[in-house]
Amino acid sequence: MADDSSIRKANPIGSYAAIGDSFTEGVGDPGPDGSYVGWADRFAVLLADQLPAPAPALGDSPHGDFRYANLAIRGRLLDQIVEEQVPRAKELAPDLVSFCAGGNDIIRPGTDPDDLAERFERAVADLTQAVGTVMVTTGFDTRGVPVLRHMRGKIATYNVHLRAIADRYHCPVLDLWSLRSVQDRRAWDADRLHLSAEGHTRVALRAAQVLGIAVPADPDQAWPPQAQRGSFEVRRDNIQWAREHLVPWIGRRLRGESSGDHAAAKRPDLLPL
Repeated sequence: MADDSSIRKANPIGSYAAIGDSFTEGVGDPGPDGSYVGWADRFAVLLADQLPAPAPALGDSPHGDFRYANLAIRGRLLDQIVEEQVPRAKELAPDLVSFCAGGNDIIRPGTDPDDLAERFERAVADLTQAVGTVMVTTGFDTRGVPVLRHMRGKIATYNVHLRAIADRYHCPVLDLWSLRSVQDRRAWDADRLHLSAEGHTRVALRAAQVLGIAVPADPDQAWPPQAQRGSFEVRRDNIQWAREHLVPWIGRRLRGESSGDHAAAKRPDLLPL
């Protein structure tokens, strides 16, 4: 049987659409113009680099005919993603769709991961009828994340469902739970809820590996050593984090607000890079 890399060479991905929430939008990885970059943007570049180089012409994109859309919007729940983004992804009908959803649902009290997975599966079944390939993305292992570590069991249960769904619909899986390098604090932004630029880069590299694409670096390579922090410094940082990020986040939840209430997709159309 041919391996993934040989299949990709025979059937290169010429278009890609990302759907999801803040993780896929790229929050935590700001670009020079103030907009977010993120793992999906970085992954799109790796995909585009697999296509044959175009003949040089004035005004042509260096990535040739490759096209990319990012429909993700921060704060979106699974049902909102299914209602707003899945129909647009089907309309665009790209070669590849990455589907990451449910994280904002899981962290809400009373959410049933079994019920959530059933709704996710219906969306996957719908998507696979209209697009080339759907890549399913699991949740992170939150054992080292304050507050979210208590939800680790729910996330693990949801992940098991996601892998089973991917098996049933023959979807590649971007397994973030097994990506050990993002257990390091440096892989996360100051809010401890979103990845840093380096964290997003490592996820993009792993996504490319899932599709059998050669990558320029190992996403799980060890981080450089750093000095051990004292308990006072750790406690001070935790207090500052709670004041600047946790309390406002809880406040928005209590008010029924979302960080994405007035946000729009950053790349709603399949456009050249």
